[in-house]
Amino acid sequence: MNPYGITLTLVVFYAFSELHGRRRTFYTNPVLLSIIVIAAFLWASGYSYESYMESAVILKFLLGPAVVSLAVPVYRSRKVIATYWKEIAAGIAIGGTLAILSAFYTARLLGGSEEVLLSIAPKSVTTAIAIGISEKMGGIPALTAVLVILTGILGNAVGVEILDAAGVRDRIARGLAMGVTSHGLGTARILLDDELAGAVSGLAMALNGIFTSLLLPYLLEILK
Repeated sequence: MNPYGITLTLVVFYAFSELHGRRRTFYTNPVLLSIIVIAAFLWASGYSYESYMESAVILKFLLGPAVVSLAVPVYRSRKVIATYWKEIAAGIAIGGTLAILSAFYTARLLGGSEEVLLSIAPKSVTTAIAIGISEKMGGIPALTAVLVILTGILGNAVGVEILDAAGVRDRIARGLAMGVTSHGLGTARILLDDELAGAVSGLAMALNGIFTSLLLPYLLEILK
């Protein structure tokens, strides 16, 4: 197997992680910068995306175990989570609904077609679930995937900073906000700062995926 893709990914991400460790600003976010640089490099070199993904397939495989590993902090924080289950349930229901409505009406206000509206509505849940919802509802799965990834990148890059600026200090609330709005990438970011907030974020990410898949078809019928 050609090691080109995996080597490029690891080297670029490591370099930007080191930079971010020194600067700690949103514009040095290693996820965002790595995507931009790798995309630009592939375009400039003429190396196809398919070949790149084939070379970096081991990293794609490791995404599965990485997501499953989020259960570890959830288990460690199970007693605290059980204490605040009502607040967590309410946060997922309200946050998940607002995520759908804000995306839907923003796209409608900007003149988006029905396909675009259906594609953007599930943008705050994980890619696999969002694509499945988009396909079932008549959206454009490829567009949904891009929007989900952009949402995650933005959450990873500036989510914690926005919470800090807004004065949100409660660890449960911070975890809920990141998990519901920016799924896996947001969870990975907040987990670096606080294990409890990361545990709540991982739980919120999973439950919001279920909640959105159940609510969205009925909600869209009303919104249409």
